[in-house]
Parts: sequence; C-alpha cells; structure tokens
Amino acid sequence: MEEPGTILRLTSDEALVLFEWLNRTDKQTAGFGSLVQDQAEQRALWNLICLLERELVEPFSERYVDLVEQARERLRDED
Repeated sequence: MEEPGTILRLTSDEALVLFEWLNRTDKQTAGFGSLVQDQAEQRALWNLICLLERELVEPFSERYVDLVEQARERLRDED
C-alpha cells in the first residue's frame, strides 16, 4: 500500500535553483552533515533531490551552470 503524498508546485526556476542548492549542500557537508538532526531528515532531502532530478532536464545540459545562473537572476527580488 502506497503512503499518501503531498503535491508541491514549483516553478521551473525554483526547482532548478533548489536542486542545485541541495546537491551542493549535500556534497559540501558530506550528506548534509550537521544540517540535519536525524537521519530521516537526510533521507527526506535525498528523496527530494531524486524527485527533482527525475523532473529536470537542465542538469544534463552542457549549459547547466548558465541555466542555473539565469534561473537565480529571475528569482531574485528586484532592488
């Protein structure tokens, strides 16, 4: 029996920026390190990375770095 889920709606820019941040944080902190208090939090973050990875095509692009920067620019608050 499958556990009931929750649907989150993100823009493409939000998904890409979040994916990049999660991957970078995971690598810099050796699996989210001190950022989590319980291994279940780490598992939930890893699962979120996997879900985003299934939906995004940008991580496989040669222009990935540029695409992330463009998404960040569109998400930033206007001054």
